Amino acid sequence: MSQPDSPPPPPSRPRGAAAPAGRGRHRATRAGRRPLIPAALVAACVGVLVAVALTGTDVATGGTGEVRIPGGGVTTLLRSVLFAALCVQLGEVAGRRLARGVSRSLPGTPANGPRQPPEWAAGAALAGMTAALALASMAAAGDGRLAAGFPELSEIYATREGLLAFCEANGFLLAALCVFLRRPAWAAAPLAGVLVAEALRAHPENHTQALGVGLTLVHLACTVLWTGGLVHALRTMRAWHGEPGAARALLAAYARRAFWLFVALCVTGTASTLRKLPSVWALTSSAWGRTLLVKLAVVGAVALCALVARRVLMRDRTRLTYAQVWRPTAGELAALGAVLVLSALLTAAPAPRAD
Repeated sequence: MSQPDSPPPPPSRPRGAAAPAGRGRHRATRAGRRPLIPAALVAACVGVLVAVALTGTDVATGGTGEVRIPGGGVTTLLRSVLFAALCVQLGEVAGRRLARGVSRSLPGTPANGPRQPPEWAAGAALAGMTAALALASMAAAGDGRLAAGFPELSEIYATREGLLAFCEANGFLLAALCVFLRRPAWAAAPLAGVLVAEALRAHPENHTQALGVGLTLVHLACTVLWTGGLVHALRTMRAWHGEPGAARALLAAYARRAFWLFVALCVTGTASTLRKLPSVWALTSSAWGRTLLVKLAVVGAVALCALVARRVLMRDRTRLTYAQVWRPTAGELAALGAVLVLSALLTAAPAPRAD
């Protein structure tokens, strides 16, 4: 009695073909469970930054003899949201342009890149507009409180900070319209106006105001592009997980630009500090100086995390995974978020006095 014929072996799957449906479903299920830990870490980091924003002014002014800043915590939190909205929107505008340039330089890659992450620009614009309107309302109230209702335009225009905050809200509104009209690159123009308004708000003095506005404008623009560019580069790398060569080229292109942004940030920050600081003793005797010292320490941590990330980039030239990049850049991104909050805290703290 002869044995039955053995079943024919399954046909081999050609290279580049899609995986079977069942296997892909299990892989997708496992992949869907991975972001839970990063999401929890991001939520914890955001919670810490919110707590720092709300309590930072009281901690910084403690023991300095300076008057407590009315509404300083709410002002710092709102301005942090405004800075974060600028980072997300300008980071997407610059990041998408960088991704297109990288994809065109690689053979066999589509003109728009393998895949693009979903847009966050519309939500960021609405969040920035809400924060700017809240700052305008607080400026019109004049007592550091967030008014229950929106004040009249005449009350907002009566104060310099209220007028500039209302201009910033209009800039975010125009940026949102550009996104809704499918022209997200056009949003760079109104967002540049928001940066100018914020630089003008930070320098109300009469002497050499143009110099202070220019230094703050460059400093804030470099911070926003560095932070927003890193966020969009990581999101794009995750979307390009099937193209490790393109992902590595994108991160390398971002790293080259981030180096010059860091240089400009250090130069303009040093010049602004020397211009505003009356003496070395003010670094420890004023809320502004204490906040500046903490910010310098955090910027040093950012630079250290960036060096580690660049070392990983140069070491793994052949194959670079998203997990290899995420570990060192997660610390860099968290530290950059702290830099944004500390920058907002510096704008809320009173300028140090010579006496």
